[in-house]
Amino acid sequence: MADQLLDSTLGDLACTLPGATRVFHQFHLDFCCGGQKTLRQASLERGVDADEVIRQLSRLDPQDAEGADWRQASPEQLIDHLLDRFHAVHRQQLPELIRLAARVEQVHGERDDCPHGLTELLITMQQELESHMQKEEQVLFPLIERGAGPMAGGPISVMRFEHDQHGEALQQLVDLTGDMQPPEGACNTWRALYRGLDELRVDLMQHIHLENNLLFPRALGLEVRHG
Repeated sequence: MADQLLDSTLGDLACTLPGATRVFHQFHLDFCCGGQKTLRQASLERGVDADEVIRQLSRLDPQDAEGADWRQASPEQLIDHLLDRFHAVHRQQLPELIRLAARVEQVHGERDDCPHGLTELLITMQQELESHMQKEEQVLFPLIERGAGPMAGGPISVMRFEHDQHGEALQQLVDLTGDMQPPEGACNTWRALYRGLDELRVDLMQHIHLENNLLFPRALGLEVRHG
């Protein structure tokens, strides 16, 4: 069982084990952009104890309601979910996070632990993510819903590349904010900002995971392995 888990990719485990993504977040394992890496490889690169990851995975409840199984959903159902649960939510999240970040930088700019440059980073993320989502909504998703198959390969390659860029931006957020951990004495605005950033991280990683590891392979007619 342990060897089977070690040799499974993070993307497959995220698809097949309800709650696995929470464990991966705990150990900072990238199951979205890095979803093709095996648990063994990803743990080694991250410097985490793979045996402990497996122990945490083995404790998961297979009936976990939060671990919705999208493997059996049609591409149309998955696209509807992506639009409602992630595209619409990101458009609500980022303007408020930008407002909070600007406030924190304005009020606490003299502190060494102030996340200097966070507002600018979030504005760039908002612009890049909005452009990305529009390309999906106007070009890629309609192609997939028409059953374009291999014709969607070009746009999918572009989206995967941009997903990697989003992943790099998330890592910049982590580095800039000390893993979204508010410093001692942080005000309520600062704490709300970091809670919101953590929610954005979790949502964006799940968003990318569902596209990279489920929607895109299915659209290209590739087999989605069930573990």
